[in-house]
Amino acid sequence: MKVLVVGGGGREHALVWKIAGSPRVSKVWCAPGNPGISECAECVPIGSNDINSLLAFAKENRADLTVVGPEAPLAAGIVDSFKRAGLRVFGPTKEAASLESSKAFAKDFCKRYGIPCGASETFSDAAAAKAYAAGGSLPVVVKADGLAAGKGVIICKSVAEAEAAIDEMLVSRSMGDAGRRVVVEEFLEGEEASFIAVCDGNHVLPLASSQDHKAAFDGDRGPNTGGMGAVSPAKVVTGDVARAVMERIMLPVARGMVTEGMPFVGALYAGLMIKDGEPRVLEFNARFGDPETQPLMVRMKNDLVDVLEAAVTGTLDRVELEWDTRPAACVVMASGGYPGAYEKGKVIGGLADAAALADVVVFHAGTRRAGDEIVTDGGRVLGVTALGVDMKSAIGRAYEAVSKISWEGVHCRKDIGHRAV
Repeated sequence: MKVLVVGGGGREHALVWKIAGSPRVSKVWCAPGNPGISECAECVPIGSNDINSLLAFAKENRADLTVVGPEAPLAAGIVDSFKRAGLRVFGPTKEAASLESSKAFAKDFCKRYGIPCGASETFSDAAAAKAYAAGGSLPVVVKADGLAAGKGVIICKSVAEAEAAIDEMLVSRSMGDAGRRVVVEEFLEGEEASFIAVCDGNHVLPLASSQDHKAAFDGDRGPNTGGMGAVSPAKVVTGDVARAVMERIMLPVARGMVTEGMPFVGALYAGLMIKDGEPRVLEFNARFGDPETQPLMVRMKNDLVDVLEAAVTGTLDRVELEWDTRPAACVVMASGGYPGAYEKGKVIGGLADAAALADVVVFHAGTRRAGDEIVTDGGRVLGVTALGVDMKSAIGRAYEAVSKISWEGVHCRKDIGHRAV
């Protein structure tokens, strides 16, 4: 079996790493990939948003399955294009991906189907948005409607901060087209967790729980990022909470999408806020999370190809997932300045030493090859992931590996997994 993976980040490295380990797979390509991915797959120099070239490559090379990692090509309709060509592809259609590509759509969808979430309204007029924000309780959350690489969310502790965030998106257009509309939303208190499931349009197969760390700095301070680290399982997602998430959120979403005429096939990610055992939705993603995929893949015992294929063929009800009982932790090593401005091209040292540690996998995210060196090429550079007999040891092993890697200006949080221990 030949598999094409679309993307070039840490999530895609984890997916490729897992897929390449399948005895069913004879060839793995990744477009565009990265230096880490090149160790277990053939990297193809095609951008993840170049749908026409990706389709031509898949057809010419007779890919048996294409797995789409990032949100942008999903929102652009890559799955629709591949399906029209008769190719098997894992991911939602452009319409179904609206759960992620439009926060306004997702909020309206939740209201229609009684899915628990915070109160909100959507605005394209700055004055109206400010009036709504001023009339509610504080803090208040201002979100760009469209895709903003995990950074289009601003928590505002005062009316002045809310007005500034609204102006930044609607007037200054700092988020570009993603901020043509904003969602002004109730601030939800509690503990965040990620709940990811694989869907085949009718069935929902939950993965192990996980927990992302969005804020840039220790203590959950600073601006939101695409994710500074993740652990699995999430302590806050008890058995009762998991059942509540399935019954009140995931299954209603799957049924609602069928009702709307856009069955969801792919990875459905619910970002949750949990308080007193009650889950509410913060956001939906229409793909595997990054960095949550990294600890999930090192824990999954199943052949991932079997799971993805069952989703594409509508037979997920026949799949039962098995997980390594050991917890996993992923620490993201980022460029200094991220999620703001940062420099690229810094030489990375110590990769081999870190990878040599037992139960450690170093997933590449923003890297490239420069001669004989591996250098930084993005904000989030590496996802250093480790298993341990318990969560404390998994976190310790991940940070042991982190300590062996270095480059000029490297930044990482020192408290990944603090809630889990």
